[in-house]
Amino acid sequence: MTIADWLAMAKADAEKRGLPELIPALEGLAQATERLRAADWNDDADKDKPKQ
Repeated sequence: MTIADWLAMAKADAEKRGLPELIPALEGLAQATERLRAADWNDDADKDKPKQ
């Protein structure tokens, strides 16, 4: 699941539950997550994964 997929589902769920005020917080969380994952100090989680 991508961050964009998660955000779309989370926003739809917030709307369905009548909580549209959560959408800006969800968007901020998605942006922060993207930035953290893109950081140059972030380790590659797959680097030690055995090749199949």
